[in-house]
Amino acid sequence: MLDAFWRAAAYCLHPQVILLSIAPLVVAGGVAAALGYFYWEAAVDGVRGTLEGWGLLHNVFDWLESIGGGGFRAVFAPLVLVALMVPVIVILSLLLVATLMTPALVRLVAARRFPALERKRGAGLVTSTLWSLGCTLAALVLMIASIPLWFVPPLVLVVPPLIWGWLTYRVLTFDVLADHASTAERRAILREHRWPLFGMGIVTGYLGAAPSLLWAASAAMLIFAPLILVAAVWIYTLVFAFSALWFAHYALAALQAHRVVPAPFPVPPPEALPPLAPLPALPDTPPALPPP
Repeated sequence: MLDAFWRAAAYCLHPQVILLSIAPLVVAGGVAAALGYFYWEAAVDGVRGTLEGWGLLHNVFDWLESIGGGGFRAVFAPLVLVALMVPVIVILSLLLVATLMTPALVRLVAARRFPALERKRGAGLVTSTLWSLGCTLAALVLMIASIPLWFVPPLVLVVPPLIWGWLTYRVLTFDVLADHASTAERRAILREHRWPLFGMGIVTGYLGAAPSLLWAASAAMLIFAPLILVAAVWIYTLVFAFSALWFAHYALAALQAHRVVPAPFPVPPPEALPPLAPLPALPDTPPALPPP
């Protein structure tokens, strides 16, 4: 796993990888910038209006004002909007990287490191797309169901990375093995290497939390929300590109090791064996014993 990690980090400096990262950045960054530019203020006003209709929040804001935290009311609605947008940006970036970058990155790794690895094409584009959408839907359900746990300080640092890690490991492992592994081989690798792959997904999940530091740096950063959205998409793209390379190096190496089965000891055919020599004939009467 560590060997694949360092190989993936080195591949991120490859010119082809840098060029491949432009396509998801242009698509996701353009969509995020456009939505932020045209709809940010309207979305903030809508969230603020919804929150002001909740009587419980009025008591919370009054208490914050009594202890000198009255300024929190102004930034609470943008923070809620950012918290709602981050999962969407993460999933959009992951799906774009899986669709636009992962096949090319897998071909690059296979050509440079595993040129003799046979392609059995166990899954096509439609199957891979349905798998990614199914895993994404499951991750969204888990994310929504876990929102109450986010208000517990330790769990907010554990639950979302676990969900993102599970989603990353399921999507990227499938896409990496789709072209080279058969269906049986892919299932065997997912079963035999479940925990290392899940651990890699958790690490990439924590790496994916890095863009959140842009929002946590200061409440004043919310003024530059449209620009920060593009920067966050760029960081997510780099993280998931590195993740795709990491999974490609690990999964293809596991596939190669899975196919290396020790050959049985060669047994020559019966016609190749030399004929057995005939046994010597036994005498009719036993030999006489010498006198004592």
